[in-house]
Amino acid sequence: MRTIAIVNQKGGCGKTTVSINLANALAELGKKTLLVDMDPQSHCAVGLAVPEDQIEQSVYDVLISKSRNEPIRLSEILWQINDNLELAPSTIDLSAFEQQMAGIANRECCLREVLAENKGDFDFTIIDCPPAVSLLTFNALRAASDVIVPVETGYFSLHGLSKQLETLNILCERCQQQVNVRVLASMYDIRTKMAREILSELKTLFSDKMFKSIINFNTKVKEASSFGQPIGEYDPASKGQIDFRMLAKEVIESQVKEQRFQMVNSLAGQLESISSSADELLQSVKPEIKQMASPEIRQTVAPEINKFEINRPEIKELEMPKAKELEPEPELELAPVGATTNEKLSDYYGVNAVDDAIAFVTLYPRAQSVQIAGDFNNWQPETTPMEKIGSSGVWQTKVKLPTGKHRYRLVVDGQWQQDPYNETIEMNPFGEYNSVVELK
Repeated sequence: MRTIAIVNQKGGCGKTTVSINLANALAELGKKTLLVDMDPQSHCAVGLAVPEDQIEQSVYDVLISKSRNEPIRLSEILWQINDNLELAPSTIDLSAFEQQMAGIANRECCLREVLAENKGDFDFTIIDCPPAVSLLTFNALRAASDVIVPVETGYFSLHGLSKQLETLNILCERCQQQVNVRVLASMYDIRTKMAREILSELKTLFSDKMFKSIINFNTKVKEASSFGQPIGEYDPASKGQIDFRMLAKEVIESQVKEQRFQMVNSLAGQLESISSSADELLQSVKPEIKQMASPEIRQTVAPEINKFEINRPEIKELEMPKAKELEPEPELELAPVGATTNEKLSDYYGVNAVDDAIAFVTLYPRAQSVQIAGDFNNWQPETTPMEKIGSSGVWQTKVKLPTGKHRYRLVVDGQWQQDPYNETIEMNPFGEYNSVVELK
C-alpha cells in the first residue's frame, strides 16, 4: 500500500480538494483507495456528503483506542463512498488528540500502526493533513511514503513554500525517515500573468520534484464540493475531472517506476553476486586468467551496473533548489531571441489583428479538434474550425469581424472553455466566462 500525505501548513491552497478528488480519481482507475481525514475541521466528510451527526466513531477513536487498551479496528469507522473508495472521517474530537496522548510513548506512530494493520486492503491511502504543524501532521508523515505539497499559484503561496519545505525537512529528520516530496501547482488561473510567472518559476526551481499535472482553477470543482460530490461524479466531462485524472495517472505511473527501480536494484545485486562467484571460480581454476581478464571485466560490467545505481530523492535536495534552464519550446521558435517564456506566449498566442481580419492562435497539443463559437457565428462552433499547424499543437484561424465588441469561447474536443491566452473576459449568464475581442 502506498500512503500519500497532502501537506501544507498554509490554509486555502486546495489541500482538501486535492485529497478528495485525487482519492476519487484513483478509485475510478480501479485502485482500492482509503481517504483518511486528519483535519479536525472534518472537511472531507463535508465534501463527500457524510452527515456529521451520523458519525458515531471517527479516526480519533481509532488512534487513541490502543492507549486505552480498548482497540478499535479501522474497518469499524469506515464509510464507503463508492466501490473502490472508503473514508475514515474525523470530527472536532480530533483536536484533543495531542492533549489526550501527552506522555504516551510512540504517540507519533499511532496512524502508521493503524494503517499497517490494513495495508493489504488498499492500494493507496490519501491523508488530508491539518493546516498546521502538530502531532497530527507528525503522525501523517510517519505513516507516509510520499508527500504532495499543493501550492496555489499566488505570490504569498510561493513566498511561504520555502518555509513549508524547511518545516517538512525538520519533521522528517526528527522522524528519521525519507519520503518522496513533490510539489503540485493548484488553483492555477492561466488568465493572470502572475499565475503564469509563478508556474514558470516553480518549474524552474523544482524541475523533477514537481508534478507535470496542474490543477487549474475551475468553478465546477467548487460546485461539486458544495453538493458533497467529487468532481468525477458531479461533472465527469469537466476540465477539473480531466486534471485530477491526469494527476492520478501520474501518481500510479510513479509507483510503477519505483517498483522498476527496486527490480533493477535487485538485478544489480544479483549481477554483483554472479560476478563474485565467477571471480572465485576463475581464481580456483586458472588464477592467471583472472589476472588478465579482470580489467576487461571491470571496464565492461561496471558501467552496466553503475547505470542501475538510482538514488532515492531526499527532502534535503529541496532545501536549496537549483535553477534549471528550461528547454526552448518548438512552438515559440518565431519569438525574439532572449525573450522570456511568458513574453513569447503573450506575443504569439491569443487574438491579434492581421490585415483585415482577426487571427485566433492557441495551443492544445493533445486536442483532436478546436473550434470557435461566438456571437459572430450564432454560437455554432462547427462553422468556425481552427486549423492545426504542424505537430507542435498550435491551432489558428482568421475571421473577418465588423467593428465592435465580440464574445466567443473555444470548443476543444467538444468541451466549451474560455480562451486561455486572452485575458479580456466577462461573465456569461451560465456563471462561466466568455473571452472578448473588441475592434475599434
